[in-house]
Amino acid sequence: MKLPERVAVIGVGILGASVGWNLSRRGAKVVFIDAGRPGEGVTNWSFSWVNASNKTVSKSYFDLNVAGMAAHRELAGTIGADSWWHPSGHLRWVDDPVAEAKLLKLAELLACWDYRVEVCTGAKVRRRLEPALTMPGEGPVVFYPDEAWVHGRHLVGRLVGQAVASGAQLRTGTVVRDIGTGSDGNVRTVALSDGSRLDVDIVVNAAGPGASHVAGLIARNLPMRREPGVITRIDCAQVPVHRAMHAPHIEIRPDGDASMVLHSREVDALIDTGEEPAQLARLLHESAQHVVPELGNSRIAQTRVAFRPIPADGFPSVGAVPSVPGYYEAVSHSGITLGPVIGRLLATEILSGERDEMLADFRPERFPV
Repeated sequence: MKLPERVAVIGVGILGASVGWNLSRRGAKVVFIDAGRPGEGVTNWSFSWVNASNKTVSKSYFDLNVAGMAAHRELAGTIGADSWWHPSGHLRWVDDPVAEAKLLKLAELLACWDYRVEVCTGAKVRRRLEPALTMPGEGPVVFYPDEAWVHGRHLVGRLVGQAVASGAQLRTGTVVRDIGTGSDGNVRTVALSDGSRLDVDIVVNAAGPGASHVAGLIARNLPMRREPGVITRIDCAQVPVHRAMHAPHIEIRPDGDASMVLHSREVDALIDTGEEPAQLARLLHESAQHVVPELGNSRIAQTRVAFRPIPADGFPSVGAVPSVPGYYEAVSHSGITLGPVIGRLLATEILSGERDEMLADFRPERFPV
C-alpha cells in the first residue's frame, strides 16, 4: 500500500485531531492546519457528553454512536485516560408528565437495543450517586452507566501531541485560502493565509462550523444548519457532582476539580433575541442552583456562544467526495462522541480505499456538488 505523501487536516478540533492521529500512527505524513490552537474552538465549548441515548432518530446513527462510545474506551486504553476521560455515567430526569412518559418510553427502546439503562427514583440517586442534588424523591430518574463526559481540549492536545512527536506538523494561526487541483482534478495544493503553499495528496475538511466555506474552495455545496449554543463555565471550591446530567431546564457536568459546565437548549433559544452572553450565563447559573444548591457559592468564569457544526439534515458528512479525488470530509455535530470512531474509519478509507458500511448513511455524496 502506497501511503499519501502528505495529508492536510483542516481544523484541529476533536474530529481533525482524531483523523490526523490515526493517519500519523499508520505512517502517513500529516499537517494540521487551524486558525486557533488545538481543541480551543467548538470542541472546548460543547457539553462534551459521550452517549448514544440521545441519538435514536435512526438505528444506523444510534449504532455509529454506540461504536463511538466503544472507540473512546479503546482510545483511553491506548493513550491513557488521564484528565480527558470520565466514564462516570449520565443522569436524566424531567418535571412534567408528558416528558416523563417520553423519557420512560425511550428507556424501554434503548433496553430493547441492548443499551444499558437503569430507572431509579430520585431518593435512590441521591443516596447512591449524587447526594448534592435536589430532585423529587419518588420521581423516575434514568441512569445510563456506560455514558461519559470528555475534556475535549485535553484529549485533542494529547492526540495532536502524539502525532507531532511521530512526525506530523502543526500549523496554527493561519487559515486555508485555496485548495488547488491538477489537470486530472486531483487535490494538489493548499494555500494558506500566511502566504505559504503546501503540496498535498489529500485534504481532510474537519473545519467544524467553517466546513461549508472550506468545501466551497473546491466548488462543493455542503449545506450547514445555523445552530448557536451557549456554554458557561463556573468556578467552585469543590465540584459537588460527579457525572454529567440533564436536569429539568439545565444540563450540568463537572469540568475538573473546581470547575463545571452549564448548558440549556431553552437558554440557547434566547441567543437570537439579542440577550447578552452575560445575561444568558446568569440564567444558566440560576437554573443550576435550583438543582445543586451548593452552586450558590460558585461564580461565573467564562461564557461563549459557539456554532455547532451540523450538516443540513442533522447527520454527519464523512468520507470521500468522488468528484474531487483527494478531498474528504469529517463534519459532524456530536463530534465528541464520534471523534474516535470517525477518525479510525476515515483514516482507513484514506489509506486503503476501504469504505466501512457503518458510514453508508453518512456519505458526503448525499449533498450534490
